[in-house]
Amino acid sequence: MELVVVGLNHNTAPIEIRECLAFPENKMEEALSRVHAIPSVRESMIVSTCNRVEVYAAARQTENAILDIKHFLSQYHGLPLKEFEKNLYSHIGEEAVKHIFRVASSLDSMVVGEPQILGQMKSAYQMATESKVSGLVIHRLLHRAFHVAKRVRTETKIGNSAVSVSSVAVELAQKIFGTLEKKTVLLIGAGEMCELAARHLVTGGVGKVLVTNRTYERAVALAQEFNGEALPFDEIIQGLKKVDIVISATDSRQPLIGHDQVAKVIKERKQKPIFFIDIADPRDIEPRVGDIENVYLYNIDDLKKVADENIQDREKEAQKAETVVEEEVVKFTNWYRSLEVTPTITALRMRFEEIRKKELEKTFSLHPNLSEKEKRSLEALTQAIINKILHPPMTLLKQTNEEAMADLYLDALRTLFDLSEKAEETPLEKFEESKENSA
Repeated sequence: MELVVVGLNHNTAPIEIRECLAFPENKMEEALSRVHAIPSVRESMIVSTCNRVEVYAAARQTENAILDIKHFLSQYHGLPLKEFEKNLYSHIGEEAVKHIFRVASSLDSMVVGEPQILGQMKSAYQMATESKVSGLVIHRLLHRAFHVAKRVRTETKIGNSAVSVSSVAVELAQKIFGTLEKKTVLLIGAGEMCELAARHLVTGGVGKVLVTNRTYERAVALAQEFNGEALPFDEIIQGLKKVDIVISATDSRQPLIGHDQVAKVIKERKQKPIFFIDIADPRDIEPRVGDIENVYLYNIDDLKKVADENIQDREKEAQKAETVVEEEVVKFTNWYRSLEVTPTITALRMRFEEIRKKELEKTFSLHPNLSEKEKRSLEALTQAIINKILHPPMTLLKQTNEEAMADLYLDALRTLFDLSEKAEETPLEKFEESKENSA
């Protein structure tokens, strides 16, 4: 049995394809059930976000499973496979593990280091668990993925720096004011850019939101979204006296706020700082406003520059995160291979133990006068011999890192000691059987 990943993401498919293959949350249970019914698939889960659609599976027949999952995506969504097959990728075995660990750690995200993907994967895993389509391998794989993501967050600074214009604005405001609690923000304009920046600031803890717009009704509507207040457009300058942060994004051809106006306001405020975020093009605020003491003015290019610098910082941290992922892939792969190794080791020990007991019985029957102490001594002696004989091959099997070599050793042992009929059920089979019995 092998791990496989089949899917597409923002790097391989345009939004038009991704949205056609996305799974609505209210239909996920049905989708999982249909994947689970595929004969070549033993365990599965589906991750579906705005930037990716991926099916994770523990496959009985690897190549068949990949093809079957592709056809499932096509049939479920009613989209011919030829229309999106070129956008799909597939990973097998160790590469599948690495891919899943990178996704959980946000190394494969559109914005490296963003935290949302981990929560989305946890939700997808929970859905698979509740739908009873995951098993021992998926359980272990996803819990390990969550552990890897935690290590990456703890051991690197991949998520520390803001990388969007809006989040940079919040980061800068926090540096200026220390805290955003009890701070008031004024939105000049009721468009998407202002709204997005305001949402980030509100999430960051801003206490009050004022909104002004040439169309007063739009100002009222946006203010209501933030439990704020609307301000008449001709009262912008008066509004500056009672706010701490100003976000401006209008389509005005002339500056709305001038140097002399702000200089007068800042004097009336007794030098209390104001943070201006001018994301309009052309600019709403005269550049000279930034020369006034206790006034901080950033335009869209300033914010973008900070964001780009932070992205470079994240990329450096991503290299450290890749090392963490590589380490954890090795650990998981070793555990996964042990699922095959364990029954062979058990069968080998049982075969030697069977021989040992038979030979001891012969010895005891040939020497009926042996005392109990002598018998115990022979028991201990033969057990020690068996342990010493088995130790090298068992250690070799457990420590072999190359899958091809591990398979070669396993096949050799099974053939040499005729273990094909002796091996017990694997840990995976025991897990699946216990699941069925408890259902």
